[in-house]
Amino acid sequence: MTPSILSLRLLVQTVERGSVSQAAHAVGLSQQAASARLAALERELGTALMVRSSHGTRPTEAGALVAEWAAEVLDAADRFDASVLSLRESSHGSLRIAASMTIAENLAPRWLTAMHAESPELLIELTAANSEAVAAAVRSGAAAVGFIETPELPAGLEHATFGSDELVVVVGRDHPWAGRARGVSIEELARTPVVARESGSGTRLAYERAASSAGHPPVRPALELSSTSAIRATAAAGDHPAVLSILAVREQLAAETLVKVPVRQLRIIRPLTAVWRRSNAGLPGAVRRLLEVVGAGV
Repeated sequence: MTPSILSLRLLVQTVERGSVSQAAHAVGLSQQAASARLAALERELGTALMVRSSHGTRPTEAGALVAEWAAEVLDAADRFDASVLSLRESSHGSLRIAASMTIAENLAPRWLTAMHAESPELLIELTAANSEAVAAAVRSGAAAVGFIETPELPAGLEHATFGSDELVVVVGRDHPWAGRARGVSIEELARTPVVARESGSGTRLAYERAASSAGHPPVRPALELSSTSAIRATAAAGDHPAVLSILAVREQLAAETLVKVPVRQLRIIRPLTAVWRRSNAGLPGAVRRLLEVVGAGV
């Protein structure tokens, strides 16, 4: 039986990263599912592929050899998928895009308007999801190009940074922090449960990494919500702060339904990145044009 593409991708990522958990995150699996899939691959091939220890995971001699072979198979599979996607979109005059929530709600509408003005016959489909799901959609071929806001770039994809974004802390007008001219310290923010997106969100990951890098890993969120609008409304009406993109709260700050809270000695800047699959055939014309529009800051 031939191993699945996902199993081979997981093996290659595990060898490259030296960690099953990091490899699982890169291919969109839970750690438990990844461990089970690697064990099944070892049974299928009849040999041990990985050696696990307290210091991480390393390949056996056979594992390193299989991972080398797998990388060649994955390159060929990626080229095939990208070529088929290009053919399908050229034939049907369509362009499928995936974008993280912040980008989909605040930046993508301008891009799509510009694209439609140039090519009204082009059917553009936009899917909004968290950054992790966007990368998975591009990797699987469900989207020709993706736009993410996470500081952790997905493995196995081409990428280009087209801008940056700042995360800010916001609270409702009646929150105790709203009246603090000096804002809050990193320590106080980190120990305060916030309203946050689900795991896999670029916004959440950027905040957690920045706070942890400053020496103050944040406590678990008070609430996990699946949309930016729900987080804004909850922060405005409730007792919990939120950490959101400045792009997502400009209107609320201007209307004073939310108040920006300065955080002393902490500024969170994250990259905005386009991602797409590697292909010797090159990018479809519609994707190339979209990237030009994005790069021009339309």
